[in-house]
Amino acid sequence: MSSSTTLQAAVAGLFALGFAASVSAQTAQPAGDKETCYGVAKAGQNDCATAKHACATMAKVDKDATDYKYVAKGTCEKVGGTTKPPAKSPAKS
Repeated sequence: MSSSTTLQAAVAGLFALGFAASVSAQTAQPAGDKETCYGVAKAGQNDCATAKHACATMAKVDKDATDYKYVAKGTCEKVGGTTKPPAKSPAKS
């Protein structure tokens, strides 16, 4: 592979990485009339990745505290969820 081809591949890779990060940042936030509600998603119906899995729709159990759905603002607590993510467990020594 010539150095020109290698450079082009590197630039293309950086562009793709930047685009992916941009798309991810856009989808990670709910729309203005929605809020993130933890602990209400049914298995397979979560809206985004967590520490347990890499993508939406991958929740394994109903109402896992780390999985969330986007719901209408002001309704999260009414349906049994919380707008705050679960506390991280303390690091083990």
